[in-house]
Amino acid sequence: MKQDSLVAPALKWVGGKRQLLKDIEPMVPKEYSTYYEPFVGGGAVLFALQPAKAVINDANEELINVYITIRDQCEELINELKLHEQNNKSEYYYEVRGYDRNQEKYTGMSRVERAARILYLNKTCYNGLFRVNQSGQFNSPYGKYKNPNIVNETTLRALHRFLNRKGIRILSGDYKEALKTAKKGAFVYLDPPYHPISYSSSFTGYTNNGFGMNQQIELKEICDKLNKRGVNFLLSNSYCDFILELYQNFTIKQVSAKRAINSNASKRGDVEEVLISNYEI
Repeated sequence: MKQDSLVAPALKWVGGKRQLLKDIEPMVPKEYSTYYEPFVGGGAVLFALQPAKAVINDANEELINVYITIRDQCEELINELKLHEQNNKSEYYYEVRGYDRNQEKYTGMSRVERAARILYLNKTCYNGLFRVNQSGQFNSPYGKYKNPNIVNETTLRALHRFLNRKGIRILSGDYKEALKTAKKGAFVYLDPPYHPISYSSSFTGYTNNGFGMNQQIELKEICDKLNKRGVNFLLSNSYCDFILELYQNFTIKQVSAKRAINSNASKRGDVEEVLISNYEI
């Protein structure tokens, strides 16, 4: 199937893989039946590959609602974003950000209103950092950008076309459930919350559920099961002793990435990561 060059991520996302595509794409098997991405996030790899059949998932319900709304109600979403664009300023931003502090108001919002809110906040918040507190409330400050690209109609319509392909399934929930249907011949790309290389670098704030050491070990066990089922997988994670030891029975490639999203400008720079696979490249 011909690829659409206009298909691209609609949001900036913590740990987004746009900058690592040059390393990831050559490692993807040339042929596979169905593509699985259970931690889809901003979808950079998905949208670069544009597979004919895919199962995508994320634990962040608001993110998945954005994708479902782009698929099902794209024009309504664009119109709602135009309203946000017209009203964009600091006071308005904090008013919209505060919607999730009022449960009655928040639960009464439509899918389109919720998706537009997330896209608006993502385009205008400081450094594009999607972050929620322990109560699940968005808490990034206003970014004060002069001309944020709040209504990217071209990208949204391209994503609408892609997500409406017959073979694309969108799920929201536990990544393990999303992988249950992966059979021999499928390909899985795993981009979980990274294991922190230091306490200060720990960031799992795009959902209000942590992803700690026990969850990393559980993920490795899932990878072992995929391997036994004949499912090829490629996994991204931190370059650290814990991850290197955990996946020592698989192929590990070290890569460099730039830490583009960090509240501290001095901590934005090259960081070492790993790409782990159960097949020879």
